[in-house]
Amino acid sequence: MSLSNKKRAPLNRTINISDAEIKSYAGKLLKLNRKIVLSDISDKIINQDLFEVMDFLPDNFVDLLFLDPPYNLNKNFSSVNFKEMKNDDYENWLDSWISKLVRTLKPNASIYFCCDWKTSIPAYNILKKYLLIRNRITWEREKGRGSKDNWKNSYEDIWYCTLSEQFTFNVDDVKLKRMVRAPYKTLEGAPKDWQSENGKNFRITHPSNLWTDISIPFWSMPENTDHPTQKPEKLLAKLILASSNENDLVFDPFLGSGTTAVTAKKLNRKF
Repeated sequence: MSLSNKKRAPLNRTINISDAEIKSYAGKLLKLNRKIVLSDISDKIINQDLFEVMDFLPDNFVDLLFLDPPYNLNKNFSSVNFKEMKNDDYENWLDSWISKLVRTLKPNASIYFCCDWKTSIPAYNILKKYLLIRNRITWEREKGRGSKDNWKNSYEDIWYCTLSEQFTFNVDDVKLKRMVRAPYKTLEGAPKDWQSENGKNFRITHPSNLWTDISIPFWSMPENTDHPTQKPEKLLAKLILASSNENDLVFDPFLGSGTTAVTAKKLNRKF
């Protein structure tokens, strides 16, 4: 069944796309067959296998690299099948393309790599060969089937890396507003490290590496698509705001549902 003919419940807000729209958008996709310059691909979508285009990409053009590759599971991605591998083979597969993407990074680039609990260690082993690993973010996505003999997998890891000691991190753009349950006051009765607004007490805090406030897209959200492993715009926005500036270029070699490009454009970044 094509996406344009898919039946949905009345309240389902998942994005629908017509055959005419599919044809129109497909005509704007790029296919590379030669070495290109940045202006050839800036704010455009390349519709090819990464291994086909890596050698054609320019050097030193990426400010923020977002990586969300297959998680070493048996999966069908449209017309492409991904087969589960042994850990060593998966590491070699990661190395085969991460090693070639390093040259595309600017000296002050930041990198985020998404993985699950099984692929987190192989990812770490390869990332540390080429990049400076700065942190591991744990994202509670709260989705997945339960198991009668194991714990439900409801989180993902996101490795945060940089190419060098020079990098962008806009901490003020990603600070959090948290409720204060036990507000302290100074001897003079003034709030201590917290504020009051509309009868509620809150504190502006630095972001941590444990994210529990970002849901995956689901049927009632207008950003939802039929992509089986879609990342939420809120997650991408947090990474983009923290690790890039306006007019910087955000590159996602495994674009999937297109969330990275959409969010980058909304935040005045190039993609």
